[in-house]
Amino acid sequence: MVIKNIIFDLGNVLLDFKPEQFLLENYSGDADLQKRLYQVIFQSEEWIMLDKGVLSQDEVVERLSDKYPSDADKIKNIFDNWTEMLKPITGTVEILEKLKDNNYKLFVLSNYHIKAYEKVFEENTFFKYFDGIVISAKEKTIKPEKEIYQILIKRYQIIPEESIFIDDTEENLEGADKFGFHTILFSSPLKLAQKLKDVISIY
Repeated sequence: MVIKNIIFDLGNVLLDFKPEQFLLENYSGDADLQKRLYQVIFQSEEWIMLDKGVLSQDEVVERLSDKYPSDADKIKNIFDNWTEMLKPITGTVEILEKLKDNNYKLFVLSNYHIKAYEKVFEENTFFKYFDGIVISAKEKTIKPEKEIYQILIKRYQIIPEESIFIDDTEENLEGADKFGFHTILFSSPLKLAQKLKDVISIY
């Protein structure tokens, strides 16, 4: 097996995404409120529709505010500020740089909202290392739907058997498995480095 391509998810692989921690910091002292807001926003069908690019953020705020009028102000405030949690995971960025230095082709395949992606793309220089990027909201399809993997493969002429896909969600890895990608479940930069060591020669 010769690996030529490494494909990264963004959320909780290259960028922190911890909404429960965000809610704890912003609504401390009210555990019931934190739990409710987590379910209302981050576990909603509207959140998935944002990822899929079929609703805009303004449309989602309006829909959720109509559904939960008593929380409308909080919903708007969270959508105005939640992207502040999207900070780079330093250890993974270091792995990314090392892979680039060793001439691996690097790609992003991620479920991401348009506004959030535009913000992190502007704020993080590590995006310069990527040879290609596929974002769900731009493509109107999300992992683990087969179409998003097909877009990546076709657009960048990727051979799955020569590629490793890194994600923090088992379901998304199972979607990649069906196309023949090698997969790694991300839990920490240290464990990722250890797993990469088994299949590539730079560690």
